[in-house]
Amino acid sequence: MASSSSQKFDLNVVPNVQPEIRHSSSLSQKCPFMTNGSVILDDDIAAASVAKGIITPLDEKLLANRTDDEAINESMARSIQCASSISNMARRLQVRGNEVQELRTQVLILQRRNRGLQQENKELKKLVDSYANDMGKKYSELEMNTNRLRGATRESLA
Repeated sequence: MASSSSQKFDLNVVPNVQPEIRHSSSLSQKCPFMTNGSVILDDDIAAASVAKGIITPLDEKLLANRTDDEAINESMARSIQCASSISNMARRLQVRGNEVQELRTQVLILQRRNRGLQQENKELKKLVDSYANDMGKKYSELEMNTNRLRGATRESLA
């Protein structure tokens, strides 16, 4: 089984076999797996399949035809793909977490500003009400003075 480590293997070589997709009761019904296809040749599901330990009969045949070095290299490549995928997801989650924290900070700032504006509005309303009361009193005084002047003007003309 041993061979030189200089041999290359191609993960893109796909046998001419139509895969049958079935659901297992041990897996979620939303997660199909292949029974006579290959999961290790499908990059989209290979990492998840390797993580769950799913190997199909075709995968077993493919692995049996590989040398120990090829199997180890492929296993390492899949492990690296898995680790890279997890690392990328962790980075995305970290970025999202930072975005959420920034938005929380902005919400707190806006809430403080809102409270300040509400307080300022209350003070302005009191001020406007006070001016309105003062203007009402002054209007009443002016109206009384105007009526007195009219009365005095009528008396002097008569």
